[in-house]
Amino acid sequence: VNKCDQPVGRSIYTPVLEPNGGFRSDLTVMRRGDDRFRIVTGAFDGGRDEYWFRSHLPDDGSVLFDNRTDALTTIGVWGPNAEAMLQPLTESDLSQAAFPYGTVQRVVLGGLPVEMFRISYVGAAGREIYTALGQGRRVWDTIAAAGGDFSLRPVGAGVYGTTGRLEKGYRLMGAELESEYTVVEAGLARPKVTAADFIGKEADLAARETDPITRLCTLTIDDHTSPRDGIPRYPTGGNEPILTADGERIVDSHGRVSRVTSAGNGPSVGSFLLLGYLPPELAAVGTRLQYVYMNERYPVTVAATGADLALFDPADERMKS
Repeated sequence: VNKCDQPVGRSIYTPVLEPNGGFRSDLTVMRRGDDRFRIVTGAFDGGRDEYWFRSHLPDDGSVLFDNRTDALTTIGVWGPNAEAMLQPLTESDLSQAAFPYGTVQRVVLGGLPVEMFRISYVGAAGREIYTALGQGRRVWDTIAAAGGDFSLRPVGAGVYGTTGRLEKGYRLMGAELESEYTVVEAGLARPKVTAADFIGKEADLAARETDPITRLCTLTIDDHTSPRDGIPRYPTGGNEPILTADGERIVDSHGRVSRVTSAGNGPSVGSFLLLGYLPPELAAVGTRLQYVYMNERYPVTVAATGADLALFDPADERMKS
């Protein structure tokens, strides 16, 4: 959907659409040379996306596709001290001026050749570091050794897939991004449509011509107390119904039921967060609704809607400083 013809070393984030305009996938694409791109997809989505790309390669052999998943390892280094911790390990300048957000560069890190991609999925500055699988352990140990003075700690999907992601309002394929929702409804429509053709473009243009039938929102749980037994509940996952304040089922004009697409803690904003789609008349900040969990109803409030769902650092100052 978005323009891949960027300068070498730049990257884009882009949806990939079905012919009906719904989500097939979402990707990060880095331009590594005049005729080379690296495509990064979700951890569980590689096989599906590889099939899609191979199914659409030109027959003349002018485009080659190489799955490098088993050849590379990636370590994400994120946090307010990420740059200060990594800088002594390399002679390359890691500052924002020399290494802008969204760019990728080849550097030597602790004597090891790596590629660094200035990007973040957790709401704080940092980098994804790519290296050959065989030297992944050495890169890990090099970074770990440098982290003693910075309270460095290893974390996993609980942070980048849940807490950090929800605080920033980042959408997840298979949760917020599904084939039945459009780019406009998900709040991911860019101001201009790419001039080049792409699958789903006709449907995407049509979606922009009308008001969205539903909008993706961030909600907060106002009270975690179980009405049944008085203990607090902290749900994770998703797919539970969202109801009106009066307890009525919410269904948009296409027959899609409003439900939680993702749920998890937002420690940096002091709230437990939900994502979900709501009709426009309910998708307004401050709207009070209900959320069903374990057959009980909990009060929730719409906290953000539209393109920017971030409750933490909505201006991205931390990531781009």
